[in-house]
Amino acid sequence: MDEAWSGIVDVGSKPIVEREATATGLIHLSTESVDSVINGNSPKGDVREASTISAIQAVKETSRTLPHCHPIPIEGCNVDWKIEGRNLRCTVTVRTHWTTGVEMEALCGVSAGLLCAWDMLKPIEKDENGQYPDVSIEDIRVLRKKKSHPQG
Repeated sequence: MDEAWSGIVDVGSKPIVEREATATGLIHLSTESVDSVINGNSPKGDVREASTISAIQAVKETSRTLPHCHPIPIEGCNVDWKIEGRNLRCTVTVRTHWTTGVEMEALCGVSAGLLCAWDMLKPIEKDENGQYPDVSIEDIRVLRKKKSHPQG
């Protein structure tokens, strides 16, 4: 019988290098919600502003959400929003100098940002039965990751 590994991966011997990851994803919305995002007048406030805060918080708290992620000193985090037809795209870039990468932090940031946007647009998106027939979060993925090579 194989024993499952139940620890956290030891990255103590890996060199500290510059690392960066960018992730993206989108939420499909009704035209009314898209207009609300563009005009900053959703019933709960400015969707992009609140969702940016949510994305940044998620980046900083990734290791508390995903048990095998190490706490990482985040040195930079950019959150970008774009309207693409009836979609709102969130793109998050995270930077650090550390022994492990930041792609999970970027993915968590995108996920939380999109979930916050959904939460803020619920009053517009709910149908008469309290359902969300037109809303979906899709295409969450890592666009790129990079790391510099250690000097020496």
